[in-house]
Amino acid sequence: MHNDDLRNNNNSDDLTIPRQYRRIKVRKMQRQAKRSNRRWKQFRIFLKLFILLVLCFTCYTLLKHPQWRLHSNAFDSLDNPALEIVNNKIVPSHKVLSALRRNRVSTKPIFLVKTDNLKESIKQLEPVQDVYIRRFWYPARLKIIIIERTPALTISPDIEVPPIAFFSSDGKLIGRDYMPLPPEFKTVRVITYGVGDDYRNWDRTKVNNFKKLALMVENASGENVEYIDYRDPKDVYVKIPTVNIRLGSFNAGVYGKTQRLRTLVPQVKMLNKKIKYLDLRWDSNFIKLDE
Repeated sequence: MHNDDLRNNNNSDDLTIPRQYRRIKVRKMQRQAKRSNRRWKQFRIFLKLFILLVLCFTCYTLLKHPQWRLHSNAFDSLDNPALEIVNNKIVPSHKVLSALRRNRVSTKPIFLVKTDNLKESIKQLEPVQDVYIRRFWYPARLKIIIIERTPALTISPDIEVPPIAFFSSDGKLIGRDYMPLPPEFKTVRVITYGVGDDYRNWDRTKVNNFKKLALMVENASGENVEYIDYRDPKDVYVKIPTVNIRLGSFNAGVYGKTQRLRTLVPQVKMLNKKIKYLDLRWDSNFIKLDE
């Protein structure tokens, strides 16, 4: 019996030793795994810091590159590749350039440059209604897009004198600095001395009245209006290729008189005589022959 107990104790000791060994081995492996994880985390942190430093250095180097900024002479010449001016048909490009020169060229990267001051300087030019400025990042450059007022009326002091000013469709008078207008603009030419009804005091309503008169004469006669003679506001003439039309005072009743032209202009074309003017001042029509 005693021998059996001793044998059983020996067997238990034999089983306990491997278990303790396995437990020690597992703990050792766990410690090694923790050290590996800690080292891997430290490496990842170091790698992130390294990448962040590289990115910061790269961004700093790129931002310091001069191509991100406008050159200090960007507003010195129209030939400068950093500046492009488009859509200006009335305002000369050199005037736009002069307006830009009132502002200092920014030393900031182009994407940080504010363009509000540049816009306001350009909008001080009378024919400019609005302006858009596009910024191109690399290489840094500006594209100036001009939106101009639409010419409606031109002013001449005499029939033989070219226009010296024009009114835009919104009623703004623009002087001889922007004359002559490009031929693509179709306007109503008004002949006036500025005496009796100074054109410098005209507003948008007055401009629209002249446009309305010209349009009604063209619709009734089938011909283009060459000019409106307004040198005497109480005795207005409208010239079309076929005949000179005398309307009298420029008032609300003048528009109705133009409807007579639908029948009168064909009759005038049939006459084999030189006509001085077609008189529509009265209820009865009158053709004045050129003696």
